[in-house]
Amino acid sequence: MKRIIIAACFLTGFASFAQNTATLDPMQDKDLMTWYHKDFSSSNVYGVNTENAYKYLESKGLKPKTVVVGVLDSGVEVDHPGLVKNMWKNPNEVPNNGKDDDNNGYIDDIYGWNFIGGKNGDIDIDNMEVTRVVKKYQPVFEGENSSTNKANQAKMPEEFAMYMKAKEIFTKKSVEAKQGYETYSRIQKMIPSMVALLNGKNLTPEAVSAIKPSTQEQAMAVSVLGQIAQDPAVKGKSPAEVQKYLDAQMKEALDYYGPQATKQYNLDFDPRAEIVGDNYDDYSERKYGNNHYEGPDAKHGTHVAGIIAGLPQGKEIQHGVGYKVAKIMTVRAVPNGDERDKDVANAIRYAVDNGAKILNMSFGKPVSPGKAAVWDAFKYAQDKGVLLVKAAGNENENIAENVYYPTNFKDVNDAKPFINNMIVVGASTNDNEFLRADFSNYNQKMVNVFAPGEKIYSTVPDGKYEYLQGTSMASPVVAGAASVLLAYMPNLKPEQIIESLVKTSNKSSVNAMINSNTNNRFDLISEAGGVIDVRKAAEYAYTNFYKATPTKSTVAKKPIKKRVKSK
Repeated sequence: MKRIIIAACFLTGFASFAQNTATLDPMQDKDLMTWYHKDFSSSNVYGVNTENAYKYLESKGLKPKTVVVGVLDSGVEVDHPGLVKNMWKNPNEVPNNGKDDDNNGYIDDIYGWNFIGGKNGDIDIDNMEVTRVVKKYQPVFEGENSSTNKANQAKMPEEFAMYMKAKEIFTKKSVEAKQGYETYSRIQKMIPSMVALLNGKNLTPEAVSAIKPSTQEQAMAVSVLGQIAQDPAVKGKSPAEVQKYLDAQMKEALDYYGPQATKQYNLDFDPRAEIVGDNYDDYSERKYGNNHYEGPDAKHGTHVAGIIAGLPQGKEIQHGVGYKVAKIMTVRAVPNGDERDKDVANAIRYAVDNGAKILNMSFGKPVSPGKAAVWDAFKYAQDKGVLLVKAAGNENENIAENVYYPTNFKDVNDAKPFINNMIVVGASTNDNEFLRADFSNYNQKMVNVFAPGEKIYSTVPDGKYEYLQGTSMASPVVAGAASVLLAYMPNLKPEQIIESLVKTSNKSSVNAMINSNTNNRFDLISEAGGVIDVRKAAEYAYTNFYKATPTKSTVAKKPIKKRVKSK
C-alpha cells in the first residue's frame, strides 16, 4: 500500500502549507476544508464544481438513484458520524446471527467484507510486494548452485526480470526506511531539549532567531523550530503546546518508518499464514476472511470513504462529492504494506457481486506476481458494467517508465488499455502555478485525469477529521464524481462516464514540474490535460448519452394482432 504523503515529511512540507493558508489555522479554515468542491470559473481554483453539478442535473428534472461505491482499502469506520448514514448495508443478511443468510459465501457481511483477516484476527502490517518477491525467488535465481541459477533464469525470464526489479527496489527502500527510522527516532529524543531552547517563550520566527546554538544537535533543533514556526497550526503557541505538537508529528513519522524498517522490508516477517490461514498461492480460493470492517488501522480507508460520501454533521462542514447519492461498501484488502493480488481480485469480485457499480482503488505497487488474476477480475467488472477508479501513485514518476500495478495496460507499449472501464487519476493542488501535486505520478496515455489530492480534509477514525494528501485522495474525488453522474443517469456505461470526465476537464498549460524537459506542461501529462469538472461532465453526459427511462404513461402501445383461426 502506498501511503499518502504524511507528516513524516514535515521537515520540508510545513512552509509550503503555511503559504497557502496565510495565517489561518487549517483546522479552522472552512474555505480550505471544502476547496476541492469549488467552481473554477468563478473562483479560479481548480475544484470539481460539485454543487453546480447537482443543480444542473436537478434542473433537468432528473431524480437520483442510490449508487453503491466499493471502497477497496484498509477498512472503514462504519459508525463514523460523518459516514454512518451513507454506509451500504447488505439487505439480504441478518446482522450477527452467525449465518450466511444470502448464501454468498460470507457470514454476516453487513457492510462489506475483510479479505485480510481470519479466525485469529486481522492483518495490520504486511510485507511490501518486493520483499515477498525477493524472498520467493532469491533461492531460485541466486542460490548456491550457479548452473541451476542460470537454468532457472533462462527457463523463467519473466519471473527473473520481476525478481531483479524487486531486488533493486528492495535494496534501496530498505536502506531508506532504516535511515528514516533512525533520523526521526533521534528527533523524537531531542524534543524536550529542543523545546527548552525556547526558554519559555512562545514559538515565533523572532524567538527562534534569538537562539544561538552551541552544538550540532542544537543547530538541528533550531532548524526544525524555524520551519514549524511558519506553520499557522503551531505558530505563536506556548512551549508546552509545541512539545505536544512535535510529539504527535514524531509519532506519525515513526508509525510510518518503523513498520518499514522492522517488518515491511524484513525477509523473515510473514503474518499471513497464522492470521488469515488461506493458501495464498491458490488464486481460485475466494471464501476466506472475516467481517471486521475497520481492522487495526482504518485511517486511509475512512478518509477515502469521506471524500466519496461524507455527510456534514455537527460543526463539521466536510462532505464528499457524492454525498447526496453514494453509499459506501467497505472491502478490506489493503494492509499497512502492499496489497496482495489474490485479495485485490477477490475484493473486486465480492464488490461487483454484491451490487457496487463503482470501485475505488487507492493503492498500488511496482511489481505484481499475480497480475493475471487481477486482470481477470478487471474483465469480470467490465462485463458487469462496473467502473474502476484507480490512483496513479505517489512516486513522482512517469508510469509508462515505472509501471504502477494494478494497471489497465498489459504492456506499456499498447496503444489502448485492454479494458474500457478503468479511469486512472493523478493528484492536483489548489495552487494554479504548481497544479500537479509534486508527488503525483503522470503520463499522457496511462493517466486519464487529474483531481484534487493535496490538503484534502475528510473523515478519519474515532469520529475525527484530518487533512491528508496523495493520489489516494484524488481517486475518490473521481469516484464520487462518477457516482453523481450515474445516480442521475443510470443508463451510463463506464466508458461513457470516463469520456464525460476526460472531455470536459479544465485544462492548464502551466509548468508540470516533472523530471523532463519534454512535454513539461500540465496539459501534456494526462489524457484529459486538466482537472475534472463534474458540472461540465454532467452536461456532456446528459447531452450525449442520457436516455430517459420509459414509464407506463409514455410507452407506446403496440396494436394487438388478433389471432385468425385457420379455416
